[in-house]
Amino acid sequence: MRMILPTQRDRLRVDTALRAFFMSYREADFRRAIRTVCRFYNLKMPTVEWFEYLDWGKGAGRTFDNGCIHLVHPENWKKGRKYNSMKQWVLTVHHEMGHYLLWTDAERKADIFAAGMMQGTNHSAPRARPTTRVRLTGSRQTAGGRSAR
Repeated sequence: MRMILPTQRDRLRVDTALRAFFMSYREADFRRAIRTVCRFYNLKMPTVEWFEYLDWGKGAGRTFDNGCIHLVHPENWKKGRKYNSMKQWVLTVHHEMGHYLLWTDAERKADIFAAGMMQGTNHSAPRARPTTRVRLTGSRQTAGGRSAR
């Protein structure tokens, strides 16, 4: 299954707006980013509520079936977290937007959506290493069919 994502220009626009919000806390930057994603998918804007922490500091975001998204504000994200980078916060926002957009098989598809939204931006999410087959037995063969010494 292929996931349809916004164009790279739109993803960069979203990334720039989220980075600006992370640095300056201007609500207009955050709304601009979310509006760009919602316009692409022809959805209404979700209700976003900001928290100091969620789940006793373990969670970073939560999406509910009524369209409400709870997020840890960047100001609090920077203070008390082990992983307090801008990249992690932006990835969390994309992950929660993935939950908002895709309700079936939620965790897996939200992760794929977040990784796709980060692709092509300055801080792309690390790609999963492809699985390869490793030959466990036998020796390496040279062109002549003999084993190398």
